[in-house]
Formats: sequence, structure tokens, C-alpha cells
Amino acid sequence: MRAARSAAALARACHPLPTVAVTVLVTALAASAGRSAPDCVPVAAAVLTGQLSVGWCNDAVDARRDLRAGRTDKPVASGAVTARTVWIAAWTALALCVPLSLACGALAGAAHLVFVAAGWAYDLGAKSTVWSWLPYAAGFGALPAFVALGLPGRPWPAWWATGAAALLGVGAHLADALPDIGADLRAGVRGLPQRIGPRGVRLLVPLPPAVATALLVPAPPGAAGVLARTAVAVVVAAALGGAVAAGTRTGRSRPRGPFTAVVAVAAVDVALLLGRGASIG
Repeated sequence: MRAARSAAALARACHPLPTVAVTVLVTALAASAGRSAPDCVPVAAAVLTGQLSVGWCNDAVDARRDLRAGRTDKPVASGAVTARTVWIAAWTALALCVPLSLACGALAGAAHLVFVAAGWAYDLGAKSTVWSWLPYAAGFGALPAFVALGLPGRPWPAWWATGAAALLGVGAHLADALPDIGADLRAGVRGLPQRIGPRGVRLLVPLPPAVATALLVPAPPGAAGVLARTAVAVVVAAALGGAVAAGTRTGRSRPRGPFTAVVAVAAVDVALLLGRGASIG
């Protein structure tokens, strides 16, 4: 029972929603770009282990801060699992991620390790600086290269794919930080969202995914269909609504609407990429 409780706490400490979302989306993108099912297995394994390492690193680094803030929703701060255990899990996942990434191809693996390194850089201090958005932009921007460089001929990714991915990363950063800005400021975290403040972030959070969508809809090889355009418009509107709702709610709740909306926009954008197949490279 104790081992089961520790395993459950570790699962919660890895930030399961973004971990699963990123793994599924990147694997689907690799499949649509032309990778066979067997070739997609190391892609999924590399992304999963990389995301696990970043998520566990985040909670381990924040353990003392979360404890001081009374964050009983965090497994380490609540005592459900020790920071040492989470650190061991993070380093183990990272050690597995390196060979799994390189198994996708040397250049592709290097691009994915840039993504993982950006996540660790954010966790280890960048999130408390004005450059907190940069690891998200650089990391997510490297994902199309991870997919494209693993294809035959190792083509470089299309510029619009790289730009859209980087913008989605910035949008995810803003949306994820929005509910916690007050607590972060009290804890001494002063990244870009904390410096801008809740009002400014609410206004900015829909813009990066909207611009990413604007890059993807007209991207080669042809215009998107009416249904795709409609879906994009609906989801971007949902992102705006989620941001406004997050800023107006009060009490002890921690709304996740903006981050969920950005993930939904990312899903729509990946759906647009799926229809373009190997044009990503």
C-alpha cells in the first residue's frame, strides 16, 4: 500500500496533463509526417521520459517554496512523497530520455534534447527571470525539428511549423502561470507573467496561439477547409474566454481554463499539421 501511494504521488508530481498532452501530440505529428508505427515508438518513449523528467524536476525544485506556501495540492509539499524520491525519478527519466532521443536519429535526438534542456533550464531558475518565456519558445520551437530531422533525408522543418510551435510554447507559459501569479509573487518568483501582472497576462494569453493558428491555416500545401477554420475560431475564442474567466474568479479555486484552452488550440493546430503530412519538413 505504501509503494502504491508513493507511485500515485509520483504520478501527480510529474504534471500529468501537459506530460500526456505533449507526448500524444508529438507522436501524432511524427506519424502524420511519415514515420512508421515502429518508428513512432521511440518518439513517444523519448518525449514521455523527457516530460516526466521536466515535471519531476519542477516539483523537486519547488518543494521548499510549495511547503512554505501551504500547497497541499503538491505531493511533495503535502508529504505524500519526499523531494529526494522525486529527484531520483527526475534524473532516472532524464537518463532514459537521452538514449531514447538519440535512437530517433542523431540530429532529431539532439533537437529533442534541446526541448528537454529548455524545460530543465526553466525549472532550475529561468522561471524567476524576465526571460521565463524563452525556454518555452526554444523548447517547443525545437519539436518540429525533432519530427522532421527523423525523416528520410533529414529535412529541416518548415519555418511556419517552427514559428507556430514556439508561439504555442509561449502561450502555454502565460496560461499556466496566470492562476498562480499572486502566490508566485509572494514566493519571490518574478518571471515575465508575474512582472506583467494578471490583467496584462489575461490580455496577452490568447495572442500567441492565435498568431500560431494564423501561421498554420494558410500554410502549404493549400488552404485549410471551412471546418478547420471554424474549429480554430471556436478554440481561439475559448482561449480568450478561459483567460477572462481565470482573472475574474475569486476564492480558493485555482482555475485551469487558460492552460486547458491553450492545449486545445495546440490540438487543433496539430490537426492542421496532420492534414499536411510530410510538408512539415
